[in-house]
Amino acid sequence: MSGSAVTRAASLKSAVMPDGVGVASGLTLTSVDRERVLPVHQGLAGLFPWGGLRRGSTVAVRGSVTLLLVLLAEATAGGSWAGVIGMPRLGVVAAAELGVAVSRLALVPRPGADLPAVAGALLDGMDIVVISAAGRISDSQARRLSARARHRGAVLIPFGPWPGADLELSHVRSQWSGLEAGYGYLRSRSLVVSSRGRGAAARPLTATLSVGDPPPPEVLQFPGG
Repeated sequence: MSGSAVTRAASLKSAVMPDGVGVASGLTLTSVDRERVLPVHQGLAGLFPWGGLRRGSTVAVRGSVTLLLVLLAEATAGGSWAGVIGMPRLGVVAAAELGVAVSRLALVPRPGADLPAVAGALLDGMDIVVISAAGRISDSQARRLSARARHRGAVLIPFGPWPGADLELSHVRSQWSGLEAGYGYLRSRSLVVSSRGRGAAARPLTATLSVGDPPPPEVLQFPGG
């Protein structure tokens, strides 16, 4: 790693870990905190064997930025900090409209060759770290970042495939509603999301949730039902 990369990573780490605080929300990482579950949208909670984002886990999201932002919304609204790396086209306005507390959202749109170092620094200080790194890091680097998330009690959310993820959420399909008789406004979007994972998350599940106004009730569907 170059001297500039080390300096940049160290600067990020000091920025997100003031006064020795373990995570940006102010929690010290006791054994209880490491098992703490961060909240998610109620329509997604049934897809998680822990009921939400378990600290130390790696949860991959595939196929939908909307799904990613919905996943971040409840946790950031509840006081958690999130960092997003390598997504220069992420819309902050769209994130806010989906409920993300953008004042607690740190964006690193173009980390360049320092991506693993930047991700490691943010995992040391953020509650949640999103990383879009398809084709830019090796499998061994990915596994080291997952191990770092476990050690630091952060939640790592890769956007795209990730080796050894604890859980993977995939966008299956979506449908807009709001147009009537060929006119009107698109008001809401229904997302069908599937999950698969390891261990307690091995059982595949599917959830349907809506984003927009007004949202109809969320429905959780189990295989065969």
